[in-house]
Amino acid sequence: MSDEIAALRESVDALREEVGALKRKASIAESHLAICNLQAAYGYYVDKGLWDEAADMFAPDGTLEIAGRGVYIGQDRVRQYLHALPRYERGVLFNHMQLQPVIHIDSDGQRAHGRWRAFILIAWLGGEARWGEAVYENSYRLVDGVWRIQSLHAFITFYCEFDRGPNHGGVPMVRNIDGLQPDRPATHDYEAFPEVFVPPFHYANPVSGKAW
Repeated sequence: MSDEIAALRESVDALREEVGALKRKASIAESHLAICNLQAAYGYYVDKGLWDEAADMFAPDGTLEIAGRGVYIGQDRVRQYLHALPRYERGVLFNHMQLQPVIHIDSDGQRAHGRWRAFILIAWLGGEARWGEAVYENSYRLVDGVWRIQSLHAFITFYCEFDRGPNHGGVPMVRNIDGLQPDRPATHDYEAFPEVFVPPFHYANPVSGKAW
């Protein structure tokens, strides 16, 4: 009888471990989906100039850094930066498609990192039209049970005139926003296409395990 009880206890312990592992996997999957939705929603808000909605997605101490313009710290500063961008109105086209996510959830389930790319198209009716691409290296944090953007860092890889294409060269990156100084200098000093710059990866190679 004692042997049977011991065997049952072992089975129960094994089941508990299995259930615990499944719960952890389910939590990671839920977090992955929530972060994908968060980042995609950010892109939709930016496309329509809904700057307050986009800023609301950041953590209170979140940061934003785009195109070497320096780092803006805190949700209020992120909001100021976004409101300094051009208005969305008739004759204005903004597209920032959020693509190709590589997301890793930290072991404690409270933080995460994600690499994305944004395919960009902007135009003013009768004026300039440009397209480009950016790589995001972002971090995320759970705040009161809801995922928020902790840091958004967009590296511009190319930016060019729409009617001429990248084979004619790129448009120089805008390094500042008029009347709005950053809280910290840019993290990296780089140039977009035709120069070569590979934004750093937050993760190791998933096959070889080597960091790059």
